[in-house]
Amino acid sequence: MDDGAKRVTRRRIRTRARLLDAAFTVFAAKGFGRVSIEEVCEAAGFSRGAFYSNFATLDELFFALYQERADLIARQVADALAQDGPGLDVTAAVDRVTEVLLLDVDWLLVKTDFLVRAAREPAVARSLLDHRARLRRAVADRLARAQGPTPLPAVLGGAEGAARAVVAAYDGVTTQLLLDKDVDAARAWLKQLLTALLAAPPTPPPATRAPAHTHTPSAHGRRTPGPTPGA
Repeated sequence: MDDGAKRVTRRRIRTRARLLDAAFTVFAAKGFGRVSIEEVCEAAGFSRGAFYSNFATLDELFFALYQERADLIARQVADALAQDGPGLDVTAAVDRVTEVLLLDVDWLLVKTDFLVRAAREPAVARSLLDHRARLRRAVADRLARAQGPTPLPAVLGGAEGAARAVVAAYDGVTTQLLLDKDVDAARAWLKQLLTALLAAPPTPPPATRAPAHTHTPSAHGRRTPGPTPGA
C-alpha cells in the first residue's frame, strides 16, 4: 500500500471513529428511534457523504456502535481476570473487574435501546445473544482454567454457571444504575454481589441423623408389660 492510500485509510478510520462518537452522544441524549442521519453528521462535523462512505444506514452505525462498546466490556472483564496467571484469586479479581468495568449511564441508555429492538426483531436479538455468549465465554474460560485458592461454589454448576451469574449480576446492577444514576453505589453493590457469588464459603455437608430408637423386645420376644394402673 502506497503512502497516499495509507493516508486515505487513516483518514477514513478517523472519520468512522468520529461518527461513532457523535452517534453515541446523540443516541444517548435522544434515543435511537428519534435520531436522524443529519443529526449524527452535524454532531460529528461531517456531510452526509462522509456518513455514507462508512455506513449504509443508521441501523448499521447503531450496530457498529453497540459492537464496539460490547467488545470493550468483554476485553475489560477478560483482562481483569487474566492478571493472576494460572491461578485466580477470586476476591482480588472481583476487585479489578468492578474497578475497570464500564458503568456508564449513557452507554446503558444506548444498550437499552438495543435491547428493546432485540425483543421485537429476531436479527437484532441474534446479535445481542452473540455478544452475551462471547462475554460469558470470556469469563467461563478464565474461571475454568483457574486453579486458585478459592473454589467456585458447587451450587453454580461449574465455570459456565458462574459466568452466567456474573452477567446476571451486571444486568441487575446496571438496571438500578439507569434509575438512580449512582455509579459509586453500583460499583460497590456489584462488588458485593460478585464476591458473594464467586467466593462464597463451601456449603457444609448435611448433618448425619442418629438412628431412630427402637424398642428392645423381652427375652420371650414379647413386649414387657408395664405396671397395672392403680396397682
